Amino acid sequence: MKKLAFIFIIALLFLLQANTAGAQCSICTKTASQLGEKQGKGLNGGIIYLMFTPLTIAGFLGYRWWRSEKALKEGEAGENN
Repeated sequence: MKKLAFIFIIALLFLLQANTAGAQCSICTKTASQLGEKQGKGLNGGIIYLMFTPLTIAGFLGYRWWRSEKALKEGEAGENN
């Protein structure tokens, strides 16, 4: 449970830092500079927001895979003894 709380805190900190992160390609940077400062920050925040969901899903699937592999290895080690 402590690991889950730690992961949640890290994810929350990641979201709080979304305003300062630069997540634009060169085309989006040019578009954002033409829109103005406020709209450019909104575009950048939207890019970060859209990027967070697939990364969260991939992280969750990777964690579940790692946990199942760990359980399999512990099961094999128990059978060998």
